[in-house]
Amino acid sequence: TRDLTAVPLQLLFDEPLAIVVQGLCPQQAVTLRLSLQDEAGELFQSCARYQAESSGKLDLTSSPALPGGSFAGLEPMGLLWSLQPQKPFRRLVKRDVQSPFCLELEVFEGHGPLPSRLLARSAHERGFLRDGVRRIPVREGRIRATLFLPPGDGPFPGIIDIYGTGGGLPEYRASLLANHGFATLALAYYSYEDLPKDMKEFHLEYFEEAVNYMLQHSQVKGPGIGLLGISKGGDLCISMASFLKGITATVTINGSVANVAAVLRYKDITIPPLGINLKRIKIDKSGIADIVDVLNNPLEGPDHQSFIPLEKAEGHFLFIVGKDDHNWKSEFFATEASNRLQAHGKEKPEIVCYPGAGHYIEPPFSPMCSASMHLLVGSPVIWGGEPKAHSVAQVDAWQKIQAFFHKHLSGKQCVRGNL
Repeated sequence: TRDLTAVPLQLLFDEPLAIVVQGLCPQQAVTLRLSLQDEAGELFQSCARYQAESSGKLDLTSSPALPGGSFAGLEPMGLLWSLQPQKPFRRLVKRDVQSPFCLELEVFEGHGPLPSRLLARSAHERGFLRDGVRRIPVREGRIRATLFLPPGDGPFPGIIDIYGTGGGLPEYRASLLANHGFATLALAYYSYEDLPKDMKEFHLEYFEEAVNYMLQHSQVKGPGIGLLGISKGGDLCISMASFLKGITATVTINGSVANVAAVLRYKDITIPPLGINLKRIKIDKSGIADIVDVLNNPLEGPDHQSFIPLEKAEGHFLFIVGKDDHNWKSEFFATEASNRLQAHGKEKPEIVCYPGAGHYIEPPFSPMCSASMHLLVGSPVIWGGEPKAHSVAQVDAWQKIQAFFHKHLSGKQCVRGNL
C-alpha cells in the first residue's frame, strides 16, 4: 500500500512541513505536485521530481529533488516556497486568518509531463491561529484594526503591524506574531471601512491613537511598544517612532527613510512626499514595469524635506533589506537612516541585508511574488528576488524580527524565579 503523508497533518503557516511517501518501489521515479487555492479561487501550484530510496520510502528531508521541476536539490520546503500562480501577477495573500489554507499533495508515476498515473493523494492544512489566540476587532475612536492576543496570562510585549500601498487590513502577519507571544495590532490606515479611500494625506494623530490604545491596554506590557512595517508601512513606522512617545523598537522591511506617496501631517508639521519621475520607469518586453529608479534622492535639493527626522526617535531600529528589491532602493534608505542617526549621536541601527531577496519579505514559506499589480502605478511591477534566496531570507528575517522585539520589549534578560 502506498501512503503519502505530510507529518503532522495540521500546522501553523510559518512552521516547517515534513513530507514522507511510503510504499513506493525501490528507486521508483515519481513527481510530487502541491496545489493551493486561495480565497479568491486562484490556483497556485508547484511540482518536483524525485527518486525513492531503496526501501521504497521518499523523505523530502533527505532526498534531493532532481532537475526538471519547480526547484532542484535538497529542499524539504521547496514545494511550498516555489508555489506559482496559474494566472500571472497574482500574489498569495491570506484574507481570513480564522480559516487555514488547504493544500493538496499528489504523487504521480514517472518524470514525464503531468498528469500521469496518480499513485497517492493527501490533504494538509496550514493555519494562522494557534489554539487559544484571541482575535479582537478594534473599532475605538477612529481606530480600525484587529488585535491578536497570545494564549495564557499577559501582559505581553505589544507590536503594531502596518502594511503598504495595498490598503485594507491584512491580518496574517499579526496573527502569526501572536502565536509567538506578542500582543499584535494589525492596523488599517486607508482603503478600509470609513478610512480615507486613497493615499493623498495621512495624519499621524490617527496612528497616535493606535499607539495610545496599545499602551493603555491591560494585556500589553509597557513601558513601550514595537512597530513593524513593510514598504509604505515602513516609513509610516519611522514617522511614528520619530514623533510619537512610547515606541521602544521599530522594524522596517524594505521601507523608506523618506515620506513617500502621500503628505504626512502631525500638529503643525507637514512632511511632503518624496518627488518622483515617471520617465525613469523601465518596461520590459512582457509589459512589466521596473520602478526601482522612480523616486528622487531625499538627500538632494528640495526633496530633503521628505527625509523623516528619525534622529528624534528614542527607541531602537532594525532594517530588513532585500538587496534585489525592485520597488525602491531599500539598502540605500537603510544606510542613510544609519548615517543620519549616527550623525546625531544616536545608536547605530541594526541592518540585515539579504542578497537575492526581493521586496515582499513575508513570513516563512510564503511563495515569492516576482511581479504583481501595483495600485499606485496601475500596472504590474517587478518586485525582484530569486525564489530560493528569497525563501532563505524570509525564514531568517522572521527569527531576527522576533529576537529584536523580545530583546527590546520583553526585557528578556536573565530573570531569577523565586526559590
